[in-house]
Amino acid sequence: MSEKLLFIPWFAGILYSSIPLFWFAIHPFTSRWQKMQRSPYRILLPLWAAIIAALGAVIWPWQSRQLYTAWWTWLPSLPLFWLGLRTYRSIPSAFGIERFTGQAELRPGEFQQTLVVSGEHATMRHPIYFAHLCMFAAFTLGSGLLVNFLLLALSVFLTFPLMIWLEERELVKRFGPGYLEYRKSVPLVPRVVFYSYKVRSQTDAAPPLRKL
Repeated sequence: MSEKLLFIPWFAGILYSSIPLFWFAIHPFTSRWQKMQRSPYRILLPLWAAIIAALGAVIWPWQSRQLYTAWWTWLPSLPLFWLGLRTYRSIPSAFGIERFTGQAELRPGEFQQTLVVSGEHATMRHPIYFAHLCMFAAFTLGSGLLVNFLLLALSVFLTFPLMIWLEERELVKRFGPGYLEYRKSVPLVPRVVFYSYKVRSQTDAAPPLRKL
């Protein structure tokens, strides 16, 4: 694979690795961003670009170093691409663009605050992050880039788990018992046998689980 084409998976690795860092720049300071009269994305998007540029500058010397170069390694990455793209495609219909982009949280006065438990969220608690990691793993497995494997390992075992742990703490504060019930019923990642979660009224004593 030529160095020009390797730039695509290399940049994808930087992009997906930057997501937790961007998240850490937002969530500890959510109350401050919410107080801004103008859109906080006027600051946040340039900040994200700076994070991506900084990561790129740090790992640029190793941007073309590969553990292997066989073309057929892209074949086992295809299911990961499919799974990631399929998840991305299904998220906006139930989750909404405003939640997907974070606007609902940063501008709570303009968007309704509801706990989404339908669509992909009925089978796993964080489908967006799951899709990110599927795509990241696909680019890494296909390209064989050393730096991507290192960044993927860091994402899987450190930054993404930390981000999810902190986010779930926030969700418990925002939605209380509703999220605790949802967390008990829906796994972090999809099981082999999928379940859907159904919101029930307080008078419904049946467990909120049913097989699809």
